[in-house]
Amino acid sequence: MKNNKKNKSEYKALEWKIYIRIALITVIALIIVTLLYLFVSAGNNITGNFIVSAMQRLFNMSYNNAYSVYWTYIRGNFDYFIFAAVVVFFIILSRFLLSQFAKYFNEISNNLDKLVKDDDTEISMSKEMYSMELKIKTIQHSLKEREREAKLAEQRKKEIVAYLAHDIKTPLTSVIGYLSLLDEAPDMPEEQKKKYIQIGLDKAYRLESLINEFFEITRYNMETITLYKKDIDLYYMLVQLTDEVYPQIATHGKKANVNIPADLNIQGDPDKLARAFNNILKNAIYYGDENSDIDITAEKNSSTVSINFKNAGNIPNDKLNTIFDKFYRLSEARSSDTGGAGLGLAIAKEIITLHDGTIRAESENGFTTFIVELPAVNIKKI
Repeated sequence: MKNNKKNKSEYKALEWKIYIRIALITVIALIIVTLLYLFVSAGNNITGNFIVSAMQRLFNMSYNNAYSVYWTYIRGNFDYFIFAAVVVFFIILSRFLLSQFAKYFNEISNNLDKLVKDDDTEISMSKEMYSMELKIKTIQHSLKEREREAKLAEQRKKEIVAYLAHDIKTPLTSVIGYLSLLDEAPDMPEEQKKKYIQIGLDKAYRLESLINEFFEITRYNMETITLYKKDIDLYYMLVQLTDEVYPQIATHGKKANVNIPADLNIQGDPDKLARAFNNILKNAIYYGDENSDIDITAEKNSSTVSINFKNAGNIPNDKLNTIFDKFYRLSEARSSDTGGAGLGLAIAKEIITLHDGTIRAESENGFTTFIVELPAVNIKKI
């Protein structure tokens, strides 16, 4: 009902214009028919004499014959002439109105052709079709936006190929290099051989980690992930995660503080959420300021739980959304050895989204905070 009322108001100007034209043509038709009635009416001797005189001149008839024809064929069929006049003017009226409708349909058709042909010509329609003009312009804008997004996606694919080539080739080259050295020097000192084997093994692990990340983000994008949801003790999960990454935290001179209520619960797949939180935590470890604290807090808001990961370090405002893009790295130099393929936060976002949650980043006053919001679960205490 609301949409119908809205459409009526949108095309009110068009309706009034058509009504006015119908009224105008109807009045003109009535005037002409009335004049015709007066012209042919037998009660008007001047009109009758004029018709008789005209027939005399045109057909070389005598007055009596012309007068007889007038009364027999014209005056005697007066009602038929009036009816014929009404029909003629009705047809003219209908034709005129149809031509007006055709004009508006042609405007719509021509502008739709511009959309199909991807014509950059400005969309323009009659004043009374302004509402339709706005709608077509909206469609045009949407199509342009989709085209732009498609081009960006294509460009992104090319960038992905470049990232894959670079990220996989670097550790692979190192593995091949050190294995070649070992192969070419069988009498290499044992200590040096052990060193080269360890470096090659580290690079191989690095290569395996990158490949696993590539496969994982592909799986999430293809939506082949099945979630096994259950109630999760958020405090226990995050304390366990910080314990697991303690070596990396200590290496960077940092400290993780978990300040979460012990009875706070969420609902989700524990393994996958642990992966998401782990990726966010590692991002804070590798990209936050050295020798600083990572504060993890959470609070329940209505039906959601907000989980914050705050660390010292600044991210430019124009990069806050980009950091969740696949293969994005805020600092290439810092991530070349310790960071991943730039998929950690992208994977975290995919996991959070699968849980009907959201993730965003805020950065101000020298601190960056990652905010995750997930559905909460109410636990009844006995």
